[in-house]
Amino acid sequence: MNRRRILCLAIAGFAAGPAFAQGKVLRIGYLSTRASRTSIDDAFVAGLRDLGYAEGRNVAIEYRWAGNDMTRLRPLADELVALKVDVIVTATTAGVRAAMEATRTIPIVMAAAADPVGAGLVASLGRPGGNVTGVSLQTTDMARKRLQLALELVPGAKRIGLLAEKVASPAQGTTATLVAETRAAVEAAGLQLTSIEVASAAGLPAAFADFGRAKAQVAIVQVSPLFLQHAARVVELAAKERLPAIYEARNFVDAGGLVSYGPDLLTTYRRAAAYVDRILKGAKPGDLPVEQPDKFALVVNLRAAQGIGFTVPQSLQVRADDVLR
Repeated sequence: MNRRRILCLAIAGFAAGPAFAQGKVLRIGYLSTRASRTSIDDAFVAGLRDLGYAEGRNVAIEYRWAGNDMTRLRPLADELVALKVDVIVTATTAGVRAAMEATRTIPIVMAAAADPVGAGLVASLGRPGGNVTGVSLQTTDMARKRLQLALELVPGAKRIGLLAEKVASPAQGTTATLVAETRAAVEAAGLQLTSIEVASAAGLPAAFADFGRAKAQVAIVQVSPLFLQHAARVVELAAKERLPAIYEARNFVDAGGLVSYGPDLLTTYRRAAAYVDRILKGAKPGDLPVEQPDKFALVVNLRAAQGIGFTVPQSLQVRADDVLR
């Protein structure tokens, strides 16, 4: 993360000093759009541990899982507010918005949000204001770069597939922005786009079958709570169609996907723990700048390529931050 932002956070946390009496068990509300705990949630807990917090000793974490049902987020957020938690940790536009609707006073930390300024979650990255701060992924700004990498992965591709999670309204996510920016990038390059939005895991097989029928030559897969929860299924279906795909998060490559380019979610969730620490020590969330990733990692999985009989261009292999062989 940007050194200046980290320094600002450190100074803010130090200046504020401890706000809670020694020995008090602090309560963290953890609101997730997903169905169950995964490695990124473990990364948040590990980040807390590194800062001296241990579940059951000096901190209690109240987990609430929405099961990829956006309509459950607000009631779950209300539960956390009723418990009088000291801070709420959440991710995604929908999760943050649900927490904001439930409380304007309890601090809210974003572990990952695609575009918090564009979605109206914070006033600005440098001075978020209100009771929300945390980590931004800024993934909606990367449409042209993802397309460039997709075309480098499959040179000469004419039809691009885009898989996105379907949301009921713009308030629940940035799918509309993602699709619009990707479509604009594809059209500017004189190519064709097959865009498919999926609302549940049950729709994944049909989506990849549709990519096959449309003769998509390469696919871009959006990072989302639904797809993260079912990463293994997503990469399995892409392999079944022998469809080269580029993902926004390394989680998919670790699950057997071909290529990923984007921020490391394990890092963003660990960074969320640092925000929680500073807020619990008295810092005001509105004064803590929102962090943006300062590195987007390119990861290539040669084992996955071999499995679908595909050769990853050498130009991508040599530039990759990590190559799985």
